[in-house]
Amino acid sequence: MFSGKTEELLRRIKRVHLARVPLQLFKPKLDARYDAVKVVSHGGAQAEAFPVASAAELEAQVSETTRVVGIDEVQFFDDGIVAAVDAMADRGIRVICAGLDLDYQGLPFGQMPGLLAVAEQVTKLQAVCSQCGAPATRSQRLVAREGQLFVGGFSEYEPRCRSCFLPMAIVSMENT
Repeated sequence: MFSGKTEELLRRIKRVHLARVPLQLFKPKLDARYDAVKVVSHGGAQAEAFPVASAAELEAQVSETTRVVGIDEVQFFDDGIVAAVDAMADRGIRVICAGLDLDYQGLPFGQMPGLLAVAEQVTKLQAVCSQCGAPATRSQRLVAREGQLFVGGFSEYEPRCRSCFLPMAIVSMENT
């Protein structure tokens, strides 16, 4: 988290919009942290989006004239997202996804391994470790919550490098 993934997605979408290429931007319905119908970065950049509950719903909403599809927080989508993205790409649609590759335990997140495998291009961004300032590739969950799908922001997560990252059990014990 906090590496600029959504900011980069919005930058790329803006360039597509400026080129007047038909595009659609999607987000998972469960991510309503900043806005229910906009993709919003932690820094405040934003764009109108279609909130959808599933990969099938996303695919069904893609217009025939759409040439570019942007998807934010793609790690929150169900198992069908890889097939949906692949099918859109097969139809000639450029698909730009933003999402976390690792969860709060440092394990592969949702369908990201499958998406990374079928992607033509991958840009991996890094945050800055909140503990030591090194490049951060992990999201340290700061609150005790069960399950992989927990949407949060600055008060629930912080970026950490590999050395400063702690398993959730240790963080939970530190906060008791």
